[in-house]
Amino acid sequence: MKVVVIGASHGGHETAHELLTRYDDVEVTVYEAGDFISFMSCGMELFLEGKVTKRDDVRNFKPADIEQYGGKVLANHLVQGIDTDKQEVTVKNLETGEQLTDSYDKLVISSGVTPMTLPVPGSDLKNVFLMRGRDWATKIDEKLHDDAVQNVVVVGTGYIGIEAAQVFAEAGKKVTVIDMINRPLGNYLDEELANPIADELSAHGVNLHLGHGVSAFEGSDVVSAVKDDAGQSFAADLVIVAAGVKPNTAYLKDTVDLDSRGFIQTNAYLQTSAKNVYAIGDAIQPLFAPAGAPAPIALASTARREARYVVENIGIDKPARAFAGVNGSSALSVFGYKLATTGVNANNAAKMNLDVATSLYKATVRPSFVTDGNPEILVKLTYNPENHEILGGQILSKQDVTAHANTIALAIKGKMTLEDLAEADFFFQPGFDRQWSVLNLAAQTALGQIPSV
Repeated sequence: MKVVVIGASHGGHETAHELLTRYDDVEVTVYEAGDFISFMSCGMELFLEGKVTKRDDVRNFKPADIEQYGGKVLANHLVQGIDTDKQEVTVKNLETGEQLTDSYDKLVISSGVTPMTLPVPGSDLKNVFLMRGRDWATKIDEKLHDDAVQNVVVVGTGYIGIEAAQVFAEAGKKVTVIDMINRPLGNYLDEELANPIADELSAHGVNLHLGHGVSAFEGSDVVSAVKDDAGQSFAADLVIVAAGVKPNTAYLKDTVDLDSRGFIQTNAYLQTSAKNVYAIGDAIQPLFAPAGAPAPIALASTARREARYVVENIGIDKPARAFAGVNGSSALSVFGYKLATTGVNANNAAKMNLDVATSLYKATVRPSFVTDGNPEILVKLTYNPENHEILGGQILSKQDVTAHANTIALAIKGKMTLEDLAEADFFFQPGFDRQWSVLNLAAQTALGQIPSV
């Protein structure tokens, strides 16, 4: 079986590795348009902070990791088109300009997304940067250490934007964050958990200008200011645009079915509208399991789970089981805080018209008599108000308790209820937690009970 994989990030890597290590009779070629295999954008903050072994170690894999199993990995090779009748891809070698045609028995598309630019005047000025990929990471790193850059404006309060704000604030720059959303990390955290993050950012000198969009980038040749939609200007020697992404699927028009936003449409088995063509990663909308409906979930963990499923069933037209879906679990550090979230929250519940109930539990991590590092912890649970099935959870503390989100993710997958979680058997040791786990206590609180300490 000859398999062509488009894209060498998490989904492409996992697909190639799984194919070559599971099967003996498979030929795998990975085509990657970029010149570096394969920068891990979610490691960019560590890259910029200098907390990595070597710069070029911040990657998903090296070509040799796939080639050792007999696969081929070709950088600087852009797939320009697909003939689904002939089962061929047209590829351009970006170094030589040569075009080639390659055939496939199965094709896995993992071409991901590209950062969105803002369609406003001045977006082409110098020092208006995006924040994705090794090239941008290198450029941003240069500006991070440039004394001429003192005022930095970040557009976007998602993970990437908040990471950028933190890195530049820690470097002593004056940072302003602008976003239409009225709270930081508003796509991930509900208000009760976002508010402490806002306070933490402000305490570290980050100016939050929220509830406003950008109307223009100002300057002559080089950006000097950012104007918001109310006409207010903010000085800017550098702008980082982290205002979302769009599917990298323009080359697939009239080849496979796309939705109105350009996402590749797949069925329950991650098959596209074209025979023998699968799609995974950020350019599709997988099943968001807690909601029972598709949603865009741009996470490395999601792409890898999709790849594993596709490889397991790549020789079967109709697999015995559909792709189980994902919860969209993620985590982040923001100065002193560590947070994690999984499943349904206020933002995606509103977008998907889900009827949910929520409950917030607040306490210290360990019993009150513990004085050595015993910070506050917030746990918010989202659940079905009728049957109490757990649909989501958020965790926030200045101690790293983010692993609790993984437990909630398992509860979601197992369709556990508040009653199940309220009495689930977790360990107790006062150096680590409370007599009841904070997850027990959060569930008991959601049930209207007064939990014992």
